[in-house]
Amino acid sequence: MKVVAILPAAGLGTRMGRRRSPDRATSRKQFMLLDGSPILLHTIRKFVRVPTVGEIVVALRQEDMPWVEQMLDREALPKPLRLVEGGASRQESVENALNQLAADTDLVAVHDAVRPFIDPSIIERVIQEAAQTGAAIVGIVPVDTVKQVRQNKVRATLPRERLVLAQTPQVFRYSLLLEAFRKAREDGFVGTDESSLVERLDQVEVSVVPGSDRNIKITKPSDMELARLFLAEERAQRKAS
Repeated sequence: MKVVAILPAAGLGTRMGRRRSPDRATSRKQFMLLDGSPILLHTIRKFVRVPTVGEIVVALRQEDMPWVEQMLDREALPKPLRLVEGGASRQESVENALNQLAADTDLVAVHDAVRPFIDPSIIERVIQEAAQTGAAIVGIVPVDTVKQVRQNKVRATLPRERLVLAQTPQVFRYSLLLEAFRKAREDGFVGTDESSLVERLDQVEVSVVPGSDRNIKITKPSDMELARLFLAEERAQRKAS
């Protein structure tokens, strides 16, 4: 089974404010430093640890490719990693990467580049679920009460047991994901995640694998404080094991 992980990392990260990457001032959260390494690199390391993942593809802005390539050369990764040019949106970036995969790819796992605390065991579980069903995502049940509103007024209280907060990775059969992106492009549909594109095909039911509240998406400055805490805990666990 050939599994490829796609990490879209071409976003501008406008909610972060200005920070400094190794080479330039930037607002892009995927390049903010966490204990001396860009968040993107921390995320890549998690997928390197998953034996089922055979290749990693990172979609980047063209101007970022030279220094990211140098960074990865220093890392000396033990499995294949390719850099491809991303698009103006996440959806375009993932589609650009998809179109450059080998035809014998079986499954594609798409993961936010700014979710560096995904547990490799969860990656493995969602891959195995997608291998059986064709489509699987990671998600958690919300702990807060969720209200449906219109014009600042509550219209309904939604039962939490029927709701899931979608995370990544989201894993799909390669041919299915290609078709989903083709259909979205034809219809001019823009989704918030890959699952929303696949759901439109109405060909398979998307399974949900339990995720973790540690699998945070770093999107604002306050998230970095939590990220430093999680990283310290991970290192303590590795030393203890």
